[in-house]
Amino acid sequence: MNKPSTLRRILTTDLPVLLIVIFAMAPFAWIILTSLTPTAVLSATGVSISPSGWSFDNYVRLIEQTSFLKNMLDSLIIAVGTVVVGLLVSVTAAYAFSRFRFAGRKAFMLQFLLINMFPIVLLILPLFVLFRKLNILDTHFALILANATAAIPFAVWMLTSYVGAIPRSLDEAAMTDGCTRLTALRRVVLPLMMPGIISTGIYIFITAWNEYLYALTLGGKNVRPVTVAIQTLIGEYQIEWGLLAAGAVVGALPATLLFLLVQRRLIGGLTQGAVKG
Repeated sequence: MNKPSTLRRILTTDLPVLLIVIFAMAPFAWIILTSLTPTAVLSATGVSISPSGWSFDNYVRLIEQTSFLKNMLDSLIIAVGTVVVGLLVSVTAAYAFSRFRFAGRKAFMLQFLLINMFPIVLLILPLFVLFRKLNILDTHFALILANATAAIPFAVWMLTSYVGAIPRSLDEAAMTDGCTRLTALRRVVLPLMMPGIISTGIYIFITAWNEYLYALTLGGKNVRPVTVAIQTLIGEYQIEWGLLAAGAVVGALPATLLFLLVQRRLIGGLTQGAVKG
């Protein structure tokens, strides 16, 4: 009885899941192997699967012959700045939507939800014209503001659910004891919101780190995030696939490591924020 059951489970569950994982991971494994294969070997025989043919020459060239480390710093400044701006706005907005009843509240919440349905490419031209008039193109500040416009609607929607799950009686008790509304938010509500704030901040960071359209349009020579820097590794007459793959691996490493470290908190926070409220 057990053998047919085990065989059925392998054929219907384990094997399909394994094939899906292999299918999903194969491109990433191929990029890593390409980055470890010297350019001469790539041109002659293709990607080397044997460890004996691997080399870190592409990574050394990436660091020594390009400005990739500076581009990594640009991406880090933009991503962290977007997290700070996004959380400052979304936390206070979520608290207002959850705790106050005012005209147009439901319409504003619906607007935040609908904004997420439109591609960010629609905002590029208005933002470009506005930032050019403000003379802030090709700055970290411009890209932080642009990324925040895309991150805040979703962050407000999710954090409103977190605040709504916190009993109002806690705020009222704190204000009865002499706290102001802002003090009650800082001392009572924010500690209880911390799982949601962390998961939302991680989401904003990864989104800002991987963003390409704003970086390409609103950035330039002074500020060039990793996503745009990888594109510059493509030459006019040839493509050095090893160098390009090394840039892709290094560029994806910070966001990947961050996600692996906090994936349980991120997935749990997104799920909790989606079902509460």
